[in-house]
Amino acid sequence: MFPITVQAMHIPDGFLSLVIALTAWVLAVIFILMAIRNSQESFDEKLVPLAGIMAAFIFAGQMINFPVAGGTSGHFIGAALAAVVLGPWLGILVMTAVIALQALLFQDGGLVVMGANILAMGVVPALISYGLYRAAANRNRRVQMLTVAGGAWLSVMGGALLVSLLLGFSGTSSFRVVVPAMLGIHALIGLGEALITVAALSLIMNTRPQLLQTSAEAGGRGWIVGGIAVTLLIVLISPFASGFPDGLEWVAEESGFLHTAVDAPFQILPDYTIPVLGETGLSTIVAGIVGALVVAAITFGLARLLRGKKLETKRLGTGD
Repeated sequence: MFPITVQAMHIPDGFLSLVIALTAWVLAVIFILMAIRNSQESFDEKLVPLAGIMAAFIFAGQMINFPVAGGTSGHFIGAALAAVVLGPWLGILVMTAVIALQALLFQDGGLVVMGANILAMGVVPALISYGLYRAAANRNRRVQMLTVAGGAWLSVMGGALLVSLLLGFSGTSSFRVVVPAMLGIHALIGLGEALITVAALSLIMNTRPQLLQTSAEAGGRGWIVGGIAVTLLIVLISPFASGFPDGLEWVAEESGFLHTAVDAPFQILPDYTIPVLGETGLSTIVAGIVGALVVAAITFGLARLLRGKKLETKRLGTGD
């Protein structure tokens, strides 16, 4: 039997009924197709490398659990940051790549319920945070940062509420138990999300503000090197992440449905470790580097494909 791990709102197989899981998959596929179409129509050349760096950064960031309260922990989700920097549609695709890699390579989040994880950690948070950010786009920087912070916090709350509803409709737990429990603990986790998102966005605004202007050229490659360096730094400190159970795992244990989680059907790099290196700090670091490189390559390739499709559409439209 493989060990079951629950990371933040990464839902494991067994928590949701098959009907709810399949319904979530249908909705997730619809949003992914919408994201592909809209990303292709509004694609900007500079977003190709940036999408890969953003995916790697978010993947690494999700490896760092921070203590919250009462013996629980949380970690950065990243959908708000991705949506603000890349736009909501490409942001959803980046989050989809991260979530899919986590499930397939690291057995973090179930395969049957992957659609639900994409909705809860990608689609809902990206749309909430980007909508609020655009509402304050023409305001001064202080208002923008406060809005981003609020959007990041609400994105976590929105994802937590969705997970609660899915658990309730699945019959895994009653609404009156799981909704307040999930929202209560994620209200605290959302504060960490807000702080990290604002810090990262402030750094971008201070160093490369043109990255937030889709019509402008990014200019230079310093931000790429910087993004890689920050991602590597996060991976290097990942062995020191909090070992406390995080949001969903804590709620599942307290509410008595943690035992319904189903073991992963296969094992590649379980629990973010390299099996031959054992459960050591070096093992976690190497696994983190592998994951960051793979998700960056996947996202970079997807962004290149979207760019190619846009160029092809332009040529067909002009009759060349």
